Amino acid sequence: MSKEVKAWGATSPKKTEPITITRRAPDDEDVAIDIKFAGICHSDIHTVRSEWRNTTYPLVVGHEIAGVVNAVGQNVTKFKVGDHVGVGCIVNSCRQCANCHDGEEQYCSSGLALTYNSKDPKDGTITQGGYSQYIVVDQAFVLSVPDTIPLDKAAPLMCAGITMYSPLNHWNAGPGKRVGIIGFGGLGHMGVKALGSEVTVFSQTNSKKELGLLFGADNYVATSDPDVFSKLNQRFDIIINTVSAEIPLDLYLSCLRRDGTLIQVGAPSDQLRISPPSLYARRVGVHGSMIGGIAETQKMLNLCGEKHIFPEIETIPASYIDEAYERVMKSQVKFRFVIDISTM
Repeated sequence: MSKEVKAWGATSPKKTEPITITRRAPDDEDVAIDIKFAGICHSDIHTVRSEWRNTTYPLVVGHEIAGVVNAVGQNVTKFKVGDHVGVGCIVNSCRQCANCHDGEEQYCSSGLALTYNSKDPKDGTITQGGYSQYIVVDQAFVLSVPDTIPLDKAAPLMCAGITMYSPLNHWNAGPGKRVGIIGFGGLGHMGVKALGSEVTVFSQTNSKKELGLLFGADNYVATSDPDVFSKLNQRFDIIINTVSAEIPLDLYLSCLRRDGTLIQVGAPSDQLRISPPSLYARRVGVHGSMIGGIAETQKMLNLCGEKHIFPEIETIPASYIDEAYERVMKSQVKFRFVIDISTM
């Protein structure tokens, strides 16, 4: 049976407000979840403001979801009522293409269903996200949250955590590797452990240096220092760019060793500018990375639970969402806003 629930949605690019949405009736493969916390991602803001692709209003965003299982379909074997679970950026895929078969559902070539502003293949409606009391998701796209992770801190791991973990895992970060992270915000602060690598944070200033070192970075440098790039010439195996603004990528590429790679995870609205000699001088590469597949995301959650790697969060009531958006845009949050859904 379908269910009406309270939510906080965008009714236009300039306004969010309390609304009511209808969740579809769970089928035999579905997990019904009482949402407890939802993280705020920069992507939520872009979508609310219709800056990436056409947004269908009214829309409830939110793809960093943590909650408790309320009910399960008769074919569900992975979860039971009362389990702590999470939902990330995707809620379905074609499950037939090569990418899906490889466990890389985030790159599904024909049937990817995002958690919001996408078409739900089960009923044809527009998907609505986690700024709401309740959600119904196919068991194949629900994640188990280890008991060692508090639900409020689990929420940002569903996007920010896996967005950092996936490229580190794919490009084999670990002991003996040197990793640079550009930006120390909601994404960047999740990568300072970097699977045992030596980590250097690149930030505009040293205002967050003490926090960066406290969280586990080995080095923290201010790019406002004119000598910083020459000092770090050819030092890194991997550099991850988390910022969503235009920066001088050629300078960062000069910091890569031969065969090193710069991985773009931030989403600037402008095109990236790179001089070809920055690439061929040392056979370095520029790659992109999104989130991870379901199996990789579960692996990340298990690791965070085991190692107690949690995001730094500021918990807010739903009524503060618009103010939170403005603070995110001004980089005035340390480091991730999480909505307490009980305040809906």
